[in-house]
Parts: sequence; C-alpha cells; structure tokens
Amino acid sequence: MGAIFAVIVILVILGIIAAGRSLKVVQQYEKGVIYRFGQVLPELRGPGLHAIRPIGDRMAKVNMQIVAMAVPAQEGITRDNVTVRVDAVVYFRVVDPIKAVVNVQNYMFAVSQQAQTSLRQIIGQSEMDQLLSERDSVNRELRRVIDEPTEGPWGIRVERVEIKDVSLPESMKRSMSRQAEAERERRARIITADGEYQASKRLAAAANVMARDPAALQLRLLQTVVEVAGEKNSTLVMPVPVELLRFFDKMTPPAPAGEPKSAADSASLADFGNEDVATEEAEIQSGAPLQIPEVPPIPTLPMQAANGEPAAIAVPRPDAAARHNHHDAAGSGA
Repeated sequence: MGAIFAVIVILVILGIIAAGRSLKVVQQYEKGVIYRFGQVLPELRGPGLHAIRPIGDRMAKVNMQIVAMAVPAQEGITRDNVTVRVDAVVYFRVVDPIKAVVNVQNYMFAVSQQAQTSLRQIIGQSEMDQLLSERDSVNRELRRVIDEPTEGPWGIRVERVEIKDVSLPESMKRSMSRQAEAERERRARIITADGEYQASKRLAAAANVMARDPAALQLRLLQTVVEVAGEKNSTLVMPVPVELLRFFDKMTPPAPAGEPKSAADSASLADFGNEDVATEEAEIQSGAPLQIPEVPPIPTLPMQAANGEPAAIAVPRPDAAARHNHHDAAGSGA
C-alpha cells in the first residue's frame, strides 16, 4: 500500500508540473511565439489561455504596445559649424513578433542604438536654425532614418520621433539675444518712421486745405491761442500771421534787371560776413568801371647831412620805379 501511495503522489506531482508547463496565459497586449524543439511555428498565439506540449514546446511573449524610449542627449556640430546638444524621444512598436525575437537579439537595445546614431547624423546634416524653428521637418527626417533599417528586417515600426531639447553654448545664446534686440530695434524704428511719414502726409493735406481758405488758418491760430491760454501760465505767445509776411514779401521792390543774382543771394552772403565780397560781385556783374583807389603821397625820411643840417630823401613808389626802369630800357634800345 505504501508503494502504491508513493506512486500516486509522484504521478500527481508530475501532472501538476506538466499542466503548469503546458498551460500558458497570453495578455491582451501580447502575442505568443511557439518554439517546438527550437523551431518557430508560423502561427501566433493570441490573448487567452493556451495549451502547449509540456515537452519540446516553449512560448515567448512579445509586447505589442507602443514603447516610448528616451534617446540620450547627443552632442554634434551642425552644418553651419555650431556645437549643439540634442536629446529626443522615440515611439515605436512591434509589428512582426517573429522577426523581433528571431532576427535581432535584443530589439530594445538595437532601437536605442539606432536612434542615437541617427540623431547624430541628423545634427550634422541640419543647420542650427532648422533645429530651432523647423522641428516638424527634422522630426520627420529623423523618423525616416530610424525606421528605414528597423521595420523590414527587425519587425519594428517607428511611429513618431520628437526632439525634446536643443542646448546651445552660452556665447551663441548671447549672440542670438543681441540679434533679437537689434531686430526689435529695427522694427521700432521702421514703425516710428512710418508713423512720421503718415503724419507728414496728413499735415501736408491739412496745409493744402488751409491754403485754399485763409480763414481756416486764422481759426486754427485762434484755436492754438485758446489751447495755450488754457494752461495756467502768465505768458501768451502770439505768432505772426503768415499773411503779414506775404504782404511784406509782395511790397519788396524787385531786383535790377542787369543783376543776375537775387537779393536773397546777396543777403545770404551778408549773413555769413561777406559784405565786401557781395559788393564787389555786384559791381562786376553790373559792368560798371572799377574804382582804383588813389595812390598816397611819397613819404620822406629825415637824414642828417654832413654840415649838420637835416635833409630829406624821397622814397620812390614801386610803380614809379617800374616806369623809370622802363624808360631807361627804351633809351638804351634807341
């Protein structure tokens, strides 16, 4: 009886072990790959309870969920020779469980290495402005580069790639800040100049309207006086009416016909302290004979004679000496 009981106990234990090895539960997000004596069966096991052979069969479960993998920050030099440090995140999933467990030893590690090398490649092919402003195009290109060698042979599909952060050197950040400040200053100056241009157009239009009706200018003058008087001050500024200036301009006699230069030109010369120049120029333009100033008398120098009486010596003028030399030359020639 004891031997029979021991055999029954051993059979029960073996049955429990066999049941444990033959019954497998596959989760909803998993797929089961069956190895029979080392060979992969073509059919996959879906979610639920499945029975396999306790001897010779082995099930490998593959997760079919989307995996978010962080790519470590990679440092590289862009196409415009700027050193940057970029990190990203890759979203991928398994589309072919058999390829994922057969063709690659550890598809998680393989995808991570492929993402890092592809990220460095994209950094070298892109410019700094593209990495900062054109994130969508860079993400699409990075996804294409990572997905190209993984989907076909590995059974991995990259769903999405996102660049998280782009770290720039401090010197480059300061340069970009100065560039942004200069751009803002340029826009401010352009807006100010545009405002002044529009205001000048409006003022010119208003001046044209006032020029048609002198009463409008007088009303505007009175309005300005009212605005000034509204302030609590003891000084009242009364501007000279423009009509009065025009009246004096009309009453000014015209310039002579023979004088090509206007009175305004002569006045401008006088304002700069050139009264003599203006006078001489007016005489030359009028054709009048030039007035040669009279030559002063010949000065005499006192001399002491031999007898002690004073004597005077005449100093010849330069023009007289020249005439005397001319007469001497003429006499010698004769």
